[in-house]
Amino acid sequence: MRILVDADACPVVNQVEKIAQKYHMPVTLLCDTNHIIRSNYSEIKTVSAGRDAVDFALVNMCRTNDIAITQDYGVAAMVLGKGGYCIHQSGKIFTDNNIEGLLMDRHLSKKARMSKRKNHIKGPKKRTLQDDINFEHSFEKLIVSVLTNE
Repeated sequence: MRILVDADACPVVNQVEKIAQKYHMPVTLLCDTNHIIRSNYSEIKTVSAGRDAVDFALVNMCRTNDIAITQDYGVAAMVLGKGGYCIHQSGKIFTDNNIEGLLMDRHLSKKARMSKRKNHIKGPKKRTLQDDINFEHSFEKLIVSVLTNE
């Protein structure tokens, strides 16, 4: 089991590494050539720049029981389909029970944005310290759950 992070602009890389070190788990940070990431703990895998290049690399690397961190619901669905676990950088754990609803919400939001009517769909809220705390709690809980089920 390992941890795979969609690290392009990921705000929780430091928290991921801190918790992964506690459990002696390997971490791979995936980014494209437009980002420079350094780490004293994680392996860094840089892929060619391109739309969804990091997403596809992460899914291709994923194996059963791996844990992925991404904010992309499509990537989360593919990770779950491969027998992996997935968590959003907000701390929301993606499951087979919630992924379909999340994908539908994403679809409807995109449809609304693309319509000719003016829609005022707000973007994500500004990240807070509480978001970091929620992520750390959920991420550690997920790791413990996966480790006890192996």
